[in-house]
Amino acid sequence: MDMMFLQQTLVALLKGLPLTINLALLSLLGGGVLALLLNLLRMTRVGSFLCRFYVWLFRGTPLLIQIFMVYYGLGSLPAVRESLFWPLLRDPYWCGLLALILNDAAYTSEILRGGLRAVSQQSLEAAKVSGMSSCKIFTRITLPIAIRQALPAYSNEIISMIKATSLVSTISLMEMTGIADSIVSSTFRALEVFLSAAVIYLILTMLVSKGVSMLERRLSPYYFGARS
Repeated sequence: MDMMFLQQTLVALLKGLPLTINLALLSLLGGGVLALLLNLLRMTRVGSFLCRFYVWLFRGTPLLIQIFMVYYGLGSLPAVRESLFWPLLRDPYWCGLLALILNDAAYTSEILRGGLRAVSQQSLEAAKVSGMSSCKIFTRITLPIAIRQALPAYSNEIISMIKATSLVSTISLMEMTGIADSIVSSTFRALEVFLSAAVIYLILTMLVSKGVSMLERRLSPYYFGARS
């Protein structure tokens, strides 16, 4: 192992870290909002079918194919090329982000649905008796409890999405994996380069796991006032 080469590789890879974090955060944010809308849509008869089809489609197909479909597939449609969205959909960044958001929403909606089903009927009835409106019950009772219940499973989705950002390198985005691939192409030293990238991803996932664990402990009613 050439330590000087490893150091240079780590410095080069870290230049792609902001884009990796940017894609992960925005995809989780967009996917979370879309997942919430999907769960609200499930309450209607027609919307329930559409949501179940959406989740089945995006959970049942590989993310890499979804990225290719958005980047290459949509661009092949004349209606898309002539639309107002074409300036965005011809950009690899927006195509990659859109695919990540759509994929994350399918998984997050199921996680959130499990959390919503965990809300006890007694809590909802107590809120109704106290005079809360339906909107207040959802925002102050249902949603906070659902998020707390879904947090352990959602931490896995956060980690999965951080790792999934590496797939956008296939559409020429130079995040960490894209930079690693370009270094390997020029140096043919795959072991050192990809090992360095793996270490960075490992550190990121460890930080996320620790942060979510601390948040889960803080939100748990069993640990209020407990020292971490």
